[in-house]
Order: sequence, then C-alpha cells, then structure tokens
Amino acid sequence: MISLQNIQKVYRTDTVETLALSSINLEIAKGEFLSVMGPSGCGKSTLLNIIGLLDAPSKGQIKIDDQKTEHLSDAQLAHFRNRKLGFIFQSYHLINDLKVLDNVELPLLYRNSSASKRKQLASEALEKVGLSNRVKHFPTQLSGGQKQRVAIARAIVGQPEIILADEPTGNLDSAMGNEIMEILVNLNRTEGTTIVMVTHDEHMAKKTHRLVRLFDGSQVQ
Repeated sequence: MISLQNIQKVYRTDTVETLALSSINLEIAKGEFLSVMGPSGCGKSTLLNIIGLLDAPSKGQIKIDDQKTEHLSDAQLAHFRNRKLGFIFQSYHLINDLKVLDNVELPLLYRNSSASKRKQLASEALEKVGLSNRVKHFPTQLSGGQKQRVAIARAIVGQPEIILADEPTGNLDSAMGNEIMEILVNLNRTEGTTIVMVTHDEHMAKKTHRLVRLFDGSQVQ
C-alpha cells in the first residue's frame, strides 16, 4: 500500500543544513497497523508528513497504492490526499466555532457530495466512535478524549484506505488513551484500514502489528 524508497529529507536555510531523514526504505502492506517510535527530533513527524504528501522528500520515491507521487501537481496531490488519506493529530485541530457534526463533515466539502449525504456520512462516522449523542455540541464542550474521537470521525468520514496518526494518545490520560487505541485497532481489524501511527508510548506501540524505530533521521529497526 505504501512504498518508500531511499527517502531523504534535508531542511536548508541560508546558513544551516539539517538532515531530517536519511535512506529510509519502508514497505507497508495493505491492512497493516504500523507504529513509528523514536526520541523527539528524530524525524517521526517528518516521515509521517512525507507519507501523507504534506511534504516532499529531498530525494527518493514514494508510491501509495502503486501511484507515484513526485510528479503530481498541488491540485492532484490535494485530491489524492482527500480520497486516500485520513489524518489524526495530537492537538485535534478542531474548529471551535463549528459543531461536532460540522467538524466531521469538513473533508467532504471538497467532494461533490450533497448536504444530506455529508450529514449521513458524518453521523455514521460519529456513531463508530461512540459520539452520536454529541453531534450538536461544540468542541469546547468536550473532554480531550471526546475531541480526539471527533478527530478520528473526521479522519474516517471519507472512508480513506490509509489513516496517519501523529501521537493520537499523546494528550490523553492512560485510560482515555487506551479507549482511543481500541477504536484504531477496531478500524484496522474490521475495515482493513491501513494505519501508520507515530507514538512515544511503548504500551500503545505493542498493540500494533509492527514497530519501526528512528534515531537521528535513520531507521534503526
């Protein structure tokens, strides 16, 4: 499903050159749940952004579902992301002025979906994460765990084949973190969604199929 070949990422300023990723070769199978671990600053989020086509590598090739991505225009990349990928962030990134249902609908606004279809799909996504009774609430009325459930619903509303999760349990206590992980594990198991998750938590990583470790931008496991 995801193929990274000899990926390198260099950030340059006028005076400094920083090697963020070096010689990353990674194959992720369809339906796999992969976790990525490593110390802060080792390149985990950079790797996730490259897989998510939010950033381009300095060298190397990315293929997602056999689609080479290096020659796609910005518009083509945006369309590909919207159809194939769902994103979950540590800080939720919900819009406080929008109700829960409207937050979940957002990815569908970039498709030719009717308002009734958007509401139906958003309601179904919220039901999967156990928040059917919160559709009219605003994010400020929710707990951290509930906000992350809304973020997961938003990530899955477009029925993506791949979910990229950056520290999805990082801002939560252990009990709520376990609940969020259970939702992700269930999505992977029942719907075959491919998931790549960055985490600092060994306990959470052990619930996934495979673990990749990064250190100073290089893959060490």
